[in-house]
Amino acid sequence: MSNIDNSISFEIQERIGTIAVYPTGWSKELNLVSWNGGAPKYDIRDWSPDHESMSRGITLKEGEMKKIS
Repeated sequence: MSNIDNSISFEIQERIGTIAVYPTGWSKELNLVSWNGGAPKYDIRDWSPDHESMSRGITLKEGEMKKIS
């Protein structure tokens, strides 16, 4: 589990897949992430190689994910 600025915590429950890898080492990924101890949600965003830093992204509940798959 990681904590950013002592206000947002996250835990990557499952790494589903890498969408793109950039020359900087960052990668765009689809993961199942629990935010602030909540139920895990599907999450698409860019991550640093150590998964300690991230960009803004989008989260989807399971029902939302089913609509696009």
